[in-house]
Amino acid sequence: MSYSIMLDAGHGGRDPGAVYNGRREKDDTLSLTLAIGELLQERGIDVLYTRTTDIYESPYQKALEANAAGADFFLSIHRNSYPTDNTVSGVESLIYNKSGLKYAMAQNINEGLEALGFINLGVKERPGLVVLRRTQMPAVLVEVGFINSDTDNRLFDDNFDDIALAIAEGILDTLEENGEISSDSSLPHYAVQTGAFRSEQYARRLLNELTEMNFPAVLTEGDGLFRVTVGEYDTLDEAVKMERRLKRAGYQTVIVTI
Repeated sequence: MSYSIMLDAGHGGRDPGAVYNGRREKDDTLSLTLAIGELLQERGIDVLYTRTTDIYESPYQKALEANAAGADFFLSIHRNSYPTDNTVSGVESLIYNKSGLKYAMAQNINEGLEALGFINLGVKERPGLVVLRRTQMPAVLVEVGFINSDTDNRLFDDNFDDIALAIAEGILDTLEENGEISSDSSLPHYAVQTGAFRSEQYARRLLNELTEMNFPAVLTEGDGLFRVTVGEYDTLDEAVKMERRLKRAGYQTVIVTI
């Protein structure tokens, strides 16, 4: 049987979660949770969801659903908030206690998000939270930045795909390190895409420009597009480092799996 994870998009329905300038936590959590789930499914994880639409369920109901489904792990996605706007920023993960698989996974997720520019506020014990106390499997609640921090919101919006990858990679790396799943050489690697063109001429122009600057750029064709990518990396961290170099050089980038 494949490893199963229950993904929980925090809040929903009549409960918007934290709200800032019209931005609602429940919307951010749902979009990110679905993106994470898609990546995990691609890597062979059996993904379950507490919600895939804008509905409300109490934290207790969510815990019961995970228990009834017999999920191996529970991950809840949230955005944080602080009483004063634009005062605090960063990511943190909450767990019942600092032990076992959940602690290792929370640390790995935080470190992956820190690599994208978030301040790492650490892993904290919150034994009173229902989704951490009532779940019968290891559980982590991730606060992906403060929704009333303009800095964190820019990071969230500008790096959305990378955030989903960082969280998925943190989950998968932890499971592999702890022998819960086996590594697979056929799993995708990462590259940094710098352009996708319908014109081969434009694509080659960018390719030549990058290679002249000693970037390991390649050109591939598919689905009617000519794509220019840089590198081939086994880990997200390596791809993120290259992406930062390219951004500093003035290029538009997105990390892709290959």
